Amino acid sequence: MKIGTSSWQEREIKPISMNLNGRKFKLGVEICEDLWDKNYETKVTYLLAKRGADIIVNISASPFYAGKRFEREKLLREKSRKNKVPIFYVNLVGGQDELVFDGQSLAVDRSGNLIAIGKQFEEDLIITDIDPKKGVAEKVEPPLYHKELEMFDAIVLGIREYFRKTGFKKAVVGMSGGIDSSLTTCIAVEALGKENVIGVSMPSNFSGETGKKDAQKLAENLGVCFIQFSIQNIVNTFQKSLEEPLEQIRKHFGIRKERDDPVADENIQPRTRCNSLMDISNRLKDLKILVLNTGNKTELALGYCTLYGDMAGGIGALGDVSKLEVYKLARYVNDKAGREVIPSEVFLKRPSPELKENQFDPFDFDIVSPLVDEIIENRRGKQELIAMGYSKAIVEDTYRRIRNAEYKRWQATPCIKITPKAFGIGWKMPIINKYRG
Repeated sequence: MKIGTSSWQEREIKPISMNLNGRKFKLGVEICEDLWDKNYETKVTYLLAKRGADIIVNISASPFYAGKRFEREKLLREKSRKNKVPIFYVNLVGGQDELVFDGQSLAVDRSGNLIAIGKQFEEDLIITDIDPKKGVAEKVEPPLYHKELEMFDAIVLGIREYFRKTGFKKAVVGMSGGIDSSLTTCIAVEALGKENVIGVSMPSNFSGETGKKDAQKLAENLGVCFIQFSIQNIVNTFQKSLEEPLEQIRKHFGIRKERDDPVADENIQPRTRCNSLMDISNRLKDLKILVLNTGNKTELALGYCTLYGDMAGGIGALGDVSKLEVYKLARYVNDKAGREVIPSEVFLKRPSPELKENQFDPFDFDIVSPLVDEIIENRRGKQELIAMGYSKAIVEDTYRRIRNAEYKRWQATPCIKITPKAFGIGWKMPIINKYRG
């Protein structure tokens, strides 16, 4: 689709005559998407250069996703070379709801050489000398790229900004001793400071001793406030309170107890944990506490999560991070610290929600995690995925799970966006959807 501009509007696109220390030059000013003009008939950069701009400044609020710096660099180089004009790309730093704006402003000369690059995820001031008439300046080398560092810092900035702009001061995190909650707690500490993080371990009869110890050890390593209590009495009371009402309903409709879904007993546990965290947030009003969700993108895609349970919270730290990337980011945390912040046992244990005896996640995440990314982020079809080497059975099952879980995602916590396609504002599918791909 091409988007056009009327001829009178095009006539208004022209540089501004400037006088700086007695030297006259023409400054072209663009706003954000004026530079990204592939789908627009009107090419603002071209018109500004054609009408005499010596330098173009693009004022931008460009949302972040991992690796976007390279797209920006490539675009700036192409535009500057094609139009023979230096371009200064000035980008916003901060966060708004799910979006992160990473800064890292760039400048290229008329030959497409990189002449300035700002810091990422923090405000920066860069001074660059350039001759407006010649349009050239001294080249600089871009910093080395580290994907995990970039992703981690993006989430940290997104969480910090969300708390600052909503007025919350402290985060409460449900700590199970698993990889997701461990990484989330580390992100919270980096974003808010250890004095503003509360870790809560809420074991049931099905929680292993290793998980409880790992949660406590992580909390000690981070220096956060740590509370541990069993939810089993609450779960037992919940089940007992519903025995008679459930039996009345069964009797009314003529159904037997043996037909009950046993998953209901599993779901009571994460919902009890959620209610406990929400009560802490709600009750201790002077502390201004927000529940930080710990779910990852792969499980959210597959629907392997409990509505009104582990899906609840004010903002999600890992909702746009695949399961395999969670492990990579967790290793980055330890590498960055130069010590074992997240206990080694957390990396070695087999993932489990621990909601019944001998329960483990029913997925091979080495296969399913990248498969989900191909479907969600790259929009691959079934036949394309099978041609790539995925088994038909796994592709069919994954597609089915993603479609069937849409109703959950409509009610999910917003999450910090760090990929080109995240669940939330950039993803809306019908809940009642009969298309099977």
